[in-house]
Amino acid sequence: MNQLLFVLLGLAAGIFGGMMGLGGGVIIIPALVYLFGFSQHQAQGTSLAVMLPPITLLAVWQYYVKGHVKLDIVGFLCLGFLFGGLIGANFVQGISDPMLKRIFGGALLLVSLRIIFSK
Repeated sequence: MNQLLFVLLGLAAGIFGGMMGLGGGVIIIPALVYLFGFSQHQAQGTSLAVMLPPITLLAVWQYYVKGHVKLDIVGFLCLGFLFGGLIGANFVQGISDPMLKRIFGGALLLVSLRIIFSK
């Protein structure tokens, strides 16, 4: 039964990812924590692992054929993300789960407020 729920969660994250470019941080991590009882560390690690295969390939293709992918900067972003992910993953291991939840929630709140109140 849980397998089906995880597939449905992935489907929801994929839909939101395709529509708005979000999924892991906004959909998968909170669902794994609050619906499935994962620790914040487990949820973040699991969400990151979802990105390993070319999961977004079909969504990226749709954006690409409509001219909405800037291929000239993708490699640079990937390079930064590769090393930034390593630095962040090492850093976060020393943070308690409750504190990590607060940091995660605060980051989501700040980003959402910026988006809501921007012109």
